[in-house]
Amino acid sequence: MDVLEKIKKLLCKYSHAWTLLYFFVYMTWFMWLEKTVTPDSAYTNIHVKIDDMIPFCEWFIIPYLLWFVYVVVVVAFVFFTSRKEFYQASAYLFIGMSICLLICTVWPNGQDLRIEEFTNDNILTSLMSMVYHADTNTNVFPSIHVYNSVAVVVMLCKSHKLKNVTWVKIAAGILSILIILSTMFLKQHSVVDAIGGIVLAVVMYIPVYGIDWTNMRAKKSANQIVTDGDKSHML
Repeated sequence: MDVLEKIKKLLCKYSHAWTLLYFFVYMTWFMWLEKTVTPDSAYTNIHVKIDDMIPFCEWFIIPYLLWFVYVVVVVAFVFFTSRKEFYQASAYLFIGMSICLLICTVWPNGQDLRIEEFTNDNILTSLMSMVYHADTNTNVFPSIHVYNSVAVVVMLCKSHKLKNVTWVKIAAGILSILIILSTMFLKQHSVVDAIGGIVLAVVMYIPVYGIDWTNMRAKKSANQIVTDGDKSHML
């Protein structure tokens, strides 16, 4: 088998990678929002009393940054293990993320929770300072960090490969909880943002995983055949 044939087979095997092109759409949209809805522009400030009760804790920068690796690793795992599950995961992630960006587009929002000066001077606060600098305090509702943290747990729980691997699901659940908490303890998001991300993940679960679209299409086709058959018989 020559090289071209191997490449052709590889492309056919992983043709479902086309959905990852969404990343370019997402980044273009997100960067546009970051330049359009800035700390100096007009936006709805999301801030509730419970936010003030949550202390800043730089240790949460660890799970917060792990999110970037976590999501990529889980998506890659699903990509290489099941085409069907990957399409479901793509729909779950990408439609939900688009809804988050759409909400921020039509309803500019932000928060004023960030720490102006860190009490401690260490590597954790240095990392936090870098995050503050790279990411504005706008476009926060619903929290994409939170939405994706819930989504990847669902993806792992729905994975046929991990059907009997309970410890992975438990570990993922714990990490997701820590990531969700990190968004609030690092003053990156309001409690409202986090709740919004969780609610959106629950709502999106219904059309993506809660409905058996394949079975519905099969029943619809069967009913259509019966209907067409009855019409032919009447004629």
